[in-house]
Amino acid sequence: MNNPADDDTKSDTLEIPVVAATAANSDIADTAETSLNDREVRRQVMAQKLVDAQTPGFQAEFDPDEAELLGAFKEDALSETDALDSSIDQPESNDGGQ
Repeated sequence: MNNPADDDTKSDTLEIPVVAATAANSDIADTAETSLNDREVRRQVMAQKLVDAQTPGFQAEFDPDEAELLGAFKEDALSETDALDSSIDQPESNDGGQ
């Protein structure tokens, strides 16, 4: 009986700690902290993706929510009237040069 595995003083079962609060109470208490942590983690992930996107040849992937937060879907195009007014190839009419 020189083998430590044969020693009966150690238990082979894992001890599970007793939790005083119920799962529902701990979920409510941790909601604010978890949401702050989740936002911080998401911010860090997006920042790292932006750094990775600057690497030539690397294609960083953003999910739609991340892309929207970063301004990918912001409409900043010229209106049709502004585009026609800025065109130097068009005659003085707005009807396409006819």
